[in-house]
This record gives sequence, C-alpha cells and structure tokens, in this order.
Amino acid sequence: MPDTASVTIADLASPADAEAFRTLNEAWITRFFTLEDEDVAILGDPVGRIIEPGGAVFVARLGDAVVGCVGIAPEGDGVFELVKMAVAADHQGHGTGCRLIQAALDRARELGARRVTLETNATLASAVHLYETSGFRHLAPEERHASPYVRADVAMVLDL
Repeated sequence: MPDTASVTIADLASPADAEAFRTLNEAWITRFFTLEDEDVAILGDPVGRIIEPGGAVFVARLGDAVVGCVGIAPEGDGVFELVKMAVAADHQGHGTGCRLIQAALDRARELGARRVTLETNATLASAVHLYETSGFRHLAPEERHASPYVRADVAMVLDL
C-alpha cells in the first residue's frame, strides 16, 4: 500500500508536471472512454487553458513521481470547475484524491469562488462517491448546462 502520508500536494511547476498531468489523465480517460477534443486542448496546454485564465493545477507527488493531479478552472461570476482529476491506478483508494480535491477547493475559496462545479460519468462510481463525500450534490437536469464532453452524464456542484 502506498504511503499517502508522504504524498505532497503542490502547484504545477514545470513542463514535467504538465506532462504528468497529461499522461495521468489520458490513462484513465482512454481506459474507460475516448479522448475528446476538449480533453486534448486542456491536457496539451494546462497553463494556457486553466492557470493563465485564473485557475490552478495541482500535482500530488510521492517522492519524485507525480501520482495524481487536478485543476480548478474559472468559469466566471465566482464559479470554478473542478477539472481533470486523476490518480494513478496503483495509488487510488488511499486518500490522494481527497487531498487533491481539498487543495483545489481551498484555492477556489482563496480565488473568491462561491461555487465549484464538476462533470463526470456515472460508471466512475468511486469518483462520484468521492465527490459526494467531499460535499458535492448532483444537479437536476434543468440545472445543467451543455457539456463539451459526450461522456459527461453526471453534473455536480458545491456551494462554498
């Protein structure tokens, strides 16, 4: 079992971190779904697509290895979206995802967020449960907006 006490959470800080962000996300997406245009755009340029517009990307490190990541992207009007959450398969189930979400929510609050949204897929039951236990609630169909992702059949929100 990985020693999650040794996992550190930090802002994306290098091209190597950006590459880890891309590869971790591509691994889970292609395991269950197909990479979509929006995935390619964000994963290819997390600085330009998430950080420069006013968001943040976090990486979870165990020693020198990046074992997880998440982004918090501004949507406008005090709303941020939790995006591109990924934890390496051999590090799942040990609290790294929870710590990444907490770091993202803390930063969203610092950035003045009043609400954080996310999209996921119902087949990712562990992820949905993690979001629920982190305080996110499911949006009713009439509360949802159009998604750039075909796979996004679950929309959730957390009011801060």
